[in-house]
Amino acid sequence: MKAKLTLFGTFFFLMLSMGYAQENTVQEKVVTVKKKKKLSQSIISGNVRISKYHSREQLDAMSKGELLGLYIERIEVIINILPNIAFATKPGVTMKSLGIPETKDNKKALEDNIEATDNYFESAVEFQTKILPYSDTNDLIAAILFYESTLKALHTYNDFKED
Repeated sequence: MKAKLTLFGTFFFLMLSMGYAQENTVQEKVVTVKKKKKLSQSIISGNVRISKYHSREQLDAMSKGELLGLYIERIEVIINILPNIAFATKPGVTMKSLGIPETKDNKKALEDNIEATDNYFESAVEFQTKILPYSDTNDLIAAILFYESTLKALHTYNDFKED
């Protein structure tokens, strides 16, 4: 009988603490959403910076695990930037700074786009994490170098604009 009481008491406190933790998470999300609504939201979100570009020799010296991390980092930058280059190539550009009216519909469209991008990135990373380790290391290095050259080309994007 004492064991059942102890087990029930432990279960009760576990459920109570889980409920409290979820309540705090919901409150944190509400505060975050309120802060975002006050500020003009950036068109390009997420981590859109690459800390370092690499040479083939540097990549050859890395383990496959390190290469997988670099590959996924570059995918994130590309997913966040390329679909939006008509608006911006760097974070911090907002609808307001581009002269786009910040109507309810426009804000909703931007939020939906950011959410869709986040969902796609999460799905892509989940797939890449499962399947990419089976790729050939040389193909992985070639892909990283290709992505890096594509990202370097963004620095010349303004050369294609006519004023």
